[in-house]
Amino acid sequence: MRRTDIDSVYAERIAQMRGSSSHLSRGINPATTALVVVDLQNGFMRPGALVEVPMAREIVGNVNRIGDALRAAGGKVAFSRYTANLAEPKPWNAFFQRFLDPARAKAQAEVFAPGAPDHALWDALTVAEGDFVFDKTRYSCLTPGTSPLQGWLEAQAIETVIIVGTLSNCCCESTARDAMQLGFDVIYVTDANATVTDGEHLATLVNMGALFAELADTETLVSALGSASPMARAG
Repeated sequence: MRRTDIDSVYAERIAQMRGSSSHLSRGINPATTALVVVDLQNGFMRPGALVEVPMAREIVGNVNRIGDALRAAGGKVAFSRYTANLAEPKPWNAFFQRFLDPARAKAQAEVFAPGAPDHALWDALTVAEGDFVFDKTRYSCLTPGTSPLQGWLEAQAIETVIIVGTLSNCCCESTARDAMQLGFDVIYVTDANATVTDGEHLATLVNMGALFAELADTETLVSALGSASPMARAG
């Protein structure tokens, strides 16, 4: 499992900044909470995949535990699929034409095209009836005009967003940053996000804890959801 022990210097700074201001300490309301599972697709999970993140396979158990606990408590679960759509109204030319090597751009567009095998969600994920599965064409699930997530969250009267998935320092971090700045309370799960190296993961945890999200591990979060008050469960 990916390291989650950020340096004490940063942990102390985060603690001083946040004080007692904690979503979990105030009591999480499952009825206004959504779990957003970011891009746990074959193209990131499958051994040998174009953008394989080996550690992402290790977090699936934690992701499923959180999803099961939140559904049982009356919350919502959403799954994003990173999607290459070169024909969208405002194509991502800054990425596909000017950032990536042309051969890599072609391969990535093919791998993550709708209907491609690696575009699909990883089979080991628990996806339940009523969960929201959606496509997005940018790193963030909340980039305007490239994802339906914001509209869905608002329609469900969601106030708190829990972020899990891959890559910690890319699509997950981008989504968490945007969610906080759109006014959502954000919980970033330390042991249910994954990227390529410990260094990248730990740097993201520092950024999240200091500026954008409350950090929590799976055990703490599942316990909080299980002990949510009946009134909170009913919304």
